[in-house]
Amino acid sequence: QVQLVESGGGLVQPGASLRLSCAASGRTFRTDFMGWFRQAPGKERGFVAAISKYGSTYYADSVKGRFTISRDSANTVYLQMNSLKPEDTAVYYCANHDSGSVYYTRSYDIWGQGTQVTVSS
Repeated sequence: QVQLVESGGGLVQPGASLRLSCAASGRTFRTDFMGWFRQAPGKERGFVAAISKYGSTYYADSVKGRFTISRDSANTVYLQMNSLKPEDTAVYYCANHDSGSVYYTRSYDIWGQGTQVTVSS
């Protein structure tokens, strides 16, 4: 069915910006929520941001004011990351929400492959 294809990760210095993209591949689809999660080595995968089909947004406290989630008419989802910190270093995943709270990984049924974001001086 639908595949989520991510791009935009990389190695940047503290204070820099990155823009991640997640595009539906194979066919277009409409979903209630799309989300971004991240996982650092040795840690649990955690919520970053989510967006509804109407454009309502939700953020983890750790990224609020620095990150912006958005989506376009083709259901491509973006994560604009500004003022990046070393603590933001992780593999970032986009995901399609299925049911349950948007804040939990178990609520999502389709995941991208992940893209590495490294913030280091």
